[in-house]
Parts: sequence; structure tokens; C-alpha cells
Amino acid sequence: MPASIGFIGCGHIGRFHARNVRDAIARCGFDATYDAVCDLRIDRARQFADIAGCRLITSRAEEVIDACDIVYICTETAEHPALAVQALQAGCHVFCEKPLAKNLKDAQTMAAAAAASQMTHQAGLVLHFSPVYTVLKDLMSGDWGPLLSVHMRDDQSFPTGGQYGSSWRADPERAGSGALLEHSIHDVDLFTRLFGEVLQVQCETRETSGHAGIEDVAHVRFTHAGGHTSSLASIWHNIPTRQSGRSLEVFFERVRFTTEHDYFGTITMEIGDQPAVTLSADEVLDRYMDLQDLRPEEEDLRSIAGLGDRRFLEAALQGKATTPSFADALQAHEIVDACYRSAAAGTVIGI
Repeated sequence: MPASIGFIGCGHIGRFHARNVRDAIARCGFDATYDAVCDLRIDRARQFADIAGCRLITSRAEEVIDACDIVYICTETAEHPALAVQALQAGCHVFCEKPLAKNLKDAQTMAAAAAASQMTHQAGLVLHFSPVYTVLKDLMSGDWGPLLSVHMRDDQSFPTGGQYGSSWRADPERAGSGALLEHSIHDVDLFTRLFGEVLQVQCETRETSGHAGIEDVAHVRFTHAGGHTSSLASIWHNIPTRQSGRSLEVFFERVRFTTEHDYFGTITMEIGDQPAVTLSADEVLDRYMDLQDLRPEEEDLRSIAGLGDRRFLEAALQGKATTPSFADALQAHEIVDACYRSAAAGTVIGI
């Protein structure tokens, strides 16, 4: 019998993952069916069901958990912990959007439940599958001398209204906090993978948009195990035409890498006294497919954008572990929690 897949939460991010799931089933011939949708707004659930032909449409999450083998949790952050634990304990494989939870304690509870369940679990830290950052990591493995400096600016239009169709990210009871947790937890996770274990942090935050408890500016300095430091500027702004952007500079003794892209795009290298060289988006993508053992004739941009969902479904159908797991996400939560404690205390905090 095919595995049954259900979605809890039919908002902006749910649409992204639902498209990826439909594409993966059709492209890869997975023995699975997309059967169930749940949303507190039943009209949104019906819109999802009409596209996919789902047999179960409900506003009760437990009905999806009871009916399905694989559950996607794409709700407001505050709802993640209870839903994830319930689904794992019911024997479901679980994909949960990032961040796992509003706070570190609830993220720890989710990670513990996932470990105890032996079920496949994955967090929505999509930069694990970024062609640009995967190729950058490979390029960084060269003999470039010591790592000197890293800086990222991550900016996003304040994620309420517009394509998001919601306001909950402006409410700390529902989101937990602002730009650093809700968006730049992606960057924190990325920094540990690219630049090594984080030993301590120093952070400053500001609230300028009038939403108490929701920072829209965070500046963080990370000290890594290798002795080098990296810095992150995380910004929520009010430029709706600029939905999201990341700019990354990585300086080694003998090379400087820069990119203005976080998934598909170019990477520029300045090596010694040589002229700067830019890998085109196509060149980056070719290198990525080599690194991932993907066949160009079988892939397109849509399939690569949805690779994280494909990897999760592959692992779930085989009953295997995958990444980024809840344990991986917990590591990022621990660092983000230390950042907030640093900002509150005005001092350096060890991890």
C-alpha cells in the first residue's frame, strides 16, 4: 500500500513544500500519495485539496496524523512542538518547518521526541540544499591559508501580508521572536556547516517596527573553534519589492569569495594577484549536480529547488535517518538562544 502524505498548514510555506511533494512523486515514482490537508481556514485547505485531489480535508490536525504515514507541519511556529510530538508518537515520519519552536526548551522537547521515536524527521533548513553554498563549501576546501574574515548580510521584507498572507510573525506569542529566530536561523545553521563549531557569540538586537518582542535588526559576532570569527547582520525592512536577499563575503589569506545569491546564482573568486573570476549560475549548478550525483538530463530548476523534500521522502519511505534532522536544528536553536541571552545581558555568551 502506498505511503500516505498529509499537510498540516496550508499557507505560504505549505504551498512551497506541497508543490515539491507533488513533483517528487511524479518525477521519482515514489510509492506514496498526497492524501490529506489541514488548515484552520478550511477554504485554504480546500484550495490545496483541489490542486492535489486529496481525499481528506479538515481543520483538525489529529485527523491528518491518524490518517497518514508522513506528515508535513507547516503551521505557525507556536504550534510546531505539540503537533510534531503527537505525530512522532503516532508513528509518523515528520517534516517540520523552521524554526522548530519559539524557544530552546520546546526545541529540546521536539528533538528528544524525534530521537526516541526512531521515525524519520527533517527540519526545513533549506540552505542545506543550496547549490551556491554547497559549491562554496567545496571551493573553500582548497589550500587558501587561514580563514581571516566572514560577513553575511541577510535582509528580508518584514514577513507579514503580501505573499505570506498572514500577520502572526509580528506576534511574539505566535512566532517567539523576530528576524534572528524566524529567518536567520538558516544562517546560523549555515555558519556552523561552512565555518565550524561556534564557541561563543556576542549579539545586539533592535526593535524598530513597533512590534514589541520582535526584533527586526540583529548583529552577531560568532567565534569559531578554529579561532576565526564571522559576523551576521539580520534585517527585516519595509521594501516590499525586495522580498529577501543574502550577501556573503569569505576572506582567506589567499582568496576572497563573494556571492549575492543564496540558492541559484554566481560565485566570484579573487585569487592572489589574478583577475577576479566569476562562476556563472550554470557553472555553479553543474558543479552542484556533480557533488550531489545528480544527472543533468533528469533534473530542472524546479526539481533542484525541491531537493530537500525529495531527500526527506526518500528517507521516510526507506525508514532511514536524514538531514537536516531535528538534532541539527536544535544545534542552531542553541546558538540562537545564546545570541538572545547575549543581547539581553550585553556580554559575550559561551555555547
